[in-house]
Parts: sequence; structure tokens; C-alpha cells
Amino acid sequence: MSKKTLIIGAGGVGNVVAFKCAMNVETFGEITLASRTVSKCDVIAANIKEKVGVHIATAKVDADSVPELVELIERFQVDIVINVALPYQDLTIMDACTQTGVDYLDTANYEHPDTAKFEYKEQWERDGQFKYAEIMGLLGSGFDPGVTNVFCAYAQKHYFDEIHSIDILDCNAGDHGYPFATNFNPEINLREVSAKGRYWENGEWIETDPMEIKQVWDYPEVGPKDSYLLYHEEMESLVKHIKGLKRIRFFMTFGESYLTHMKCLENVGMLGIKEVEHKGMKIVPMEFLATLLPDPASLGPRTKGKTNIGVFAKGIKDGQEKTVYIYQITDHESCYAEVLSQGVSYTTGVPAMIGAKLMLEGKWQAKGVHNMEEFDPDPFMDELMKQGLPWKVMELEGSATREVK
Repeated sequence: MSKKTLIIGAGGVGNVVAFKCAMNVETFGEITLASRTVSKCDVIAANIKEKVGVHIATAKVDADSVPELVELIERFQVDIVINVALPYQDLTIMDACTQTGVDYLDTANYEHPDTAKFEYKEQWERDGQFKYAEIMGLLGSGFDPGVTNVFCAYAQKHYFDEIHSIDILDCNAGDHGYPFATNFNPEINLREVSAKGRYWENGEWIETDPMEIKQVWDYPEVGPKDSYLLYHEEMESLVKHIKGLKRIRFFMTFGESYLTHMKCLENVGMLGIKEVEHKGMKIVPMEFLATLLPDPASLGPRTKGKTNIGVFAKGIKDGQEKTVYIYQITDHESCYAEVLSQGVSYTTGVPAMIGAKLMLEGKWQAKGVHNMEEFDPDPFMDELMKQGLPWKVMELEGSATREVK
């Protein structure tokens, strides 16, 4: 029997997910793309029809409304919901899935719209709800979180008896030509970057000032880049599932121009998430700023350069110290040629499709709410190679370094 797939969200990532599901239509069957703005869905559907030759349906939905979501899911009788809407909407979409008995997948954990904080707590609390409905919820099936979690699980399975330290390293060396723009939703991006940093060491979380800790990392095929410590959600689940872990950190690259613009905006209050009064109207500064910045989905035809995202892990194998670096390089222009999106959207959207593919094929299936590293990493790593995100491993033993794959 043919499967039926519902994708919610028609931004840059939603575009990639829709394209890649259509390219794997034998798994995803009848595909529907839904968003608050159905005209965005229609443009994506038309592009997919022209480039891939596959018809996908479109629909309008308010993802903040559980009743609307339930009605949509029931109308199309779908087997899985791929949530690439805003992280603010994770809980409503999860609740609609448990009410209808449909598997769920997202790419980023829940954020409260009025609090600059993201964590898995409220999603993990729905584990019993998902088990009662006898369905699966897969959290964070993007790149980071997502592929980075799987890289850690793969390293744990194939290279280590214990992993003692992990650095997750995220480099976007793309150039879109604008003085200042964000590569994904501006509100989410700027809230994430301007928040205090955090890392986990020896069983406790250590907080840092924003951008307090910097290292220069020499990224393969990109070169040395300033990389700053941030808090990122995959660390919250990895500390639960990686054996022997003593420290985990997350670093992301930023140029001086980006940091200067962001600091100026922060200093004048434009990154605020509380309402302020302006000429008798209530506005949220961050939301207003988002309307002024370029739409991330529009950056595809302008962006050149590469991304390099990976994990650098140290630990023990057979009593000997060992270091493994697993990473993936993506070219922005190649992504646009394939699916009309830049590389940041591509590296998030392809893993979302892969996670859903493994769920529909029964290769990854378990009732309840789960994170990526809880499953066998091998099928996912194989799909990355097939679906446009080839990865490499560098294995370091003593002073010797060799590329494994």
C-alpha cells in the first residue's frame, strides 16, 4: 500500500524536504506540503513538478492550532508528519500526531516564543503520550542536531569503547553578498547566537558569556576559521547516550562583520523578544527585524562557498587513546542546482527526509519519543552517501593520521 506523507513548513528547509521526498517518491508515496501561506507551497510544488516530474499536493494550515492540524492529518490520511515549521510549533504538531495516531519527525527542539531558551524537556515529557498512541516521535533529524548525533553514535559503534570528549564543529563558509543576513529563520538564528554559551563537563553544565570562548579550527576544504562556543540542543541528549563522556562542546563559525552587526542590533534593543510600544502599536523588536532582513529561502541563487560540519571525538579503544574526526562538506551552488536552495537549508532538509525514510521503511521504529543517537547509525550513514551528503572520517592514532573513508 502506498504511503502518504505530510510536510508542514514551506521555508528553505521545507523546500528541500519536499524536493528530496519527491526524489524518493517510491518511499513517500502521496506527498502534501502545508503552510500558513499556501502560495509558498504552490511555488515549491510547481518547481518540483518541473524539475522532478512528481506532483505534490498543497494545503493551508495554522500550525499553532491543534484542531486545524488534526483536520489536515485526517483529511489526507497520512502515515507520517515531517515538521519543518517553526520550533515554537513543535508541541502543537506533536499533540495533533498523538490525537491522530501518526508518526512524527522534526529538525529542531521546542522553543517558547516568549523565552529565549530551547530544551527537550517538554518534548521528552510526551514520551508516554506517544507510547499510548503507539506511534514514534523522532526529534532533531536535521544536521545539527541530527547528523551530528548520528556521527557520534557511529563513532561509538565503530571506533571507540568509550568516548571521553566531543567537539561539534559547524562551519558555514558561504558568501551571499549581503552586509548582514541569516541562513535560517532570523528569529531562531539570532536568539541562538546571542544567548549565553553552555558546555557539559564532568557531569555539569558550565555557562559562558556569548562568544566568550573562541578557537581557530582548520576545516578541510575550507581553511582556518574563527569558531565560537555556543549552546546547542544535541548536547542535551548526547550526554545521556554516549558512553564514558566527560566533556561535550559545540562551536560555530562567524565572521567579524556578522558579529559586529549582531552586537549593534543587540545594543539598540533590536534582538528583544518582549513587546514594546511604537506609535501606539505593540511590536516585538526581533519580529520587526526579521521583516527587514533577507528571507533565508531567497539566498540560494546568491550563495557561493561551502559548509563543513562534523564531530571531533577523543576516547579509548582496546585500552589505547584514539581520535576520530567525522565530517561532511557541502557546496552551496551544487545544492541550488539540485533543489533551488542554499547549503544550510540542504544540510537540514536532506537528513529530515532520511529520518522519515527510515521510519517509513521500518528500519528505525520504536514507540515513544526518541533522539537520533538511540538508533543504529549505519542505515542513516548509508543514506547520507546516497542522498547528497557524503561524509569522511579521519582517524588519528598516536602521531599518525589517515583518512578512513
